[in-house]
Amino acid sequence: MTVFFDESMLGFRIPDGVFDSLPSDLLDVQMAQPERPERLANTVSVLKRGPAASYLDWRPARAATDAEILTFHTPAYLAELEEASRVGRHLTRSTYMPPGGLEIVRRGAGAAIDATKAVISGEAKLAYALVRPPAHHAQPGTADGYCFVNNCGLAALEALSLGAQRVALVDWDVHHGNGAQDGFYERDDILTISIHMNHGAWGPSHVQTGDVNETGKNAGAGYNLNIPLPFGIGDHGYAQLFERCVDPALRRFKPDLLILVNGQDANQFDPNGRQCVTMAGFHHLACQLRALADELCGGKIVVTQEGGYNPTYAPFCAYAVVAGLLKLPLELEDPIAFYPDDPVQAKNCIDQLIAQHPLLS
Repeated sequence: MTVFFDESMLGFRIPDGVFDSLPSDLLDVQMAQPERPERLANTVSVLKRGPAASYLDWRPARAATDAEILTFHTPAYLAELEEASRVGRHLTRSTYMPPGGLEIVRRGAGAAIDATKAVISGEAKLAYALVRPPAHHAQPGTADGYCFVNNCGLAALEALSLGAQRVALVDWDVHHGNGAQDGFYERDDILTISIHMNHGAWGPSHVQTGDVNETGKNAGAGYNLNIPLPFGIGDHGYAQLFERCVDPALRRFKPDLLILVNGQDANQFDPNGRQCVTMAGFHHLACQLRALADELCGGKIVVTQEGGYNPTYAPFCAYAVVAGLLKLPLELEDPIAFYPDDPVQAKNCIDQLIAQHPLLS
């Protein structure tokens, strides 16, 4: 696996506040912002020190150009990001661009684009844009949820420009992948699949609900698959929904490339998620995705890093994903996860979801 990473991404810092929102004058001590450098630094260290280290080829990440960013985003929005980067300001209550931050955002975008080039050219079957800040909430003209430039969207468009006919995005970050949904809602050459907790819309920067009825429009009707889940569904629920919902959708679409939008904030101990997925659960999902990629598109997978905000546990879950994609056993012991989940309850939830879903029933 080729991994694109740049140390400068550890320099992107967001002011402390009330969890991920603005600071409060009522508090003596503000909380460290959850989207902080430690989460990526630990992911890098676990990958470099873990049993899969010899399977990873590390590459630098370059800055994406204006022309590359404008394949997905609008000129007015890029100008807004440039202005915010000059002075440093909040674009939403949780989305802060620090002074000079756009250069780091550009490197995340460049990593995603170069990872796609590596896979499409045949240089690598698996490539990982290991980046921060995250990206999948960024819409063509709107920042949202810590995200500024949509890396998975840029990767999908790059793949199409290089000759791919159909690209599928599988987003298992715990939050709805509204950026890709918004950007590709009327396209039939990009299938967007988002597996997320059922959180609904959260204001003017995230008006999309992630509901099952948001299925695409015009030519894109039927090509946006949202899978909103009840809280705490766990490993069994995720495994069942992948087998019963994601697998059939990908087989019908027959993509030339899979893009994994890879958040670990569905983990058992994440402050931003409530889904109770363990290292073993992430490893199983990654194994399933790799098997599908081998069958449908010659094993070609591009991975873009997204959420995961417990800075010690999320990196272990990221390692589990990498091991699964590489077809390696999960040799690392889970350091903390122990809450069991109920396979029967999970099956009942998935049965109900499928029965109510316009694309799955």
